[in-house]
Amino acid sequence: MVTLLWALGGFILGSLPFSVWLGQLALRTDIRRYGDHNPGAFNVMRAGGPALGLLAVFLDIMKGALPVGLAWYWAGLSGWSLGPIALAPVLGHAFSPLLKFQGGKAIATTYGIWIGLLTWEALIVTVGLLAVWYVLNRVDAWSVIFAMVCFLGYLLWTDRGLPLYTLWLGNFLVLVWKHRADLIQRPGPRPWLRKLVRL
Repeated sequence: MVTLLWALGGFILGSLPFSVWLGQLALRTDIRRYGDHNPGAFNVMRAGGPALGLLAVFLDIMKGALPVGLAWYWAGLSGWSLGPIALAPVLGHAFSPLLKFQGGKAIATTYGIWIGLLTWEALIVTVGLLAVWYVLNRVDAWSVIFAMVCFLGYLLWTDRGLPLYTLWLGNFLVLVWKHRADLIQRPGPRPWLRKLVRL
């Protein structure tokens, strides 16, 4: 029952569309008109610049980090209980009832839940992996997927246990589903990398 209540709270927090609200309040526009029409933080950046975009990223990260961090470090929940609690904000963001279940792609919230679980360690590893793949690969959706696969390798290498591997799988499936349209494109190297290889 306690796990269910924490998961429900995490889902509700995750479903709050901060990026859409920032666009409406600060920019007087619908950020879903920009970029890939996704109601997420990166379209806030496209519409309103880096400062407002970083605020949106921070809020989306906190939607994941806050309920998970509180459940673990404050309420003392651990093991299998953390799986549904951690996955709930990602599901809330991706399938927000406040946006008719057409939520964002859950990238920042994904990193938020792992930061809530592994603190600075997750921040360095996940952001580092995404940055590397983004620089090397021309299809952003595939960069997200490749970074997550590498992160699983890190979890296995550091022997985090079956509950976290199961959480990773649920998280991974949500990301694949939300990026499914872009994953139709074949991954490939960035133009600069192709030029470098030819030298």
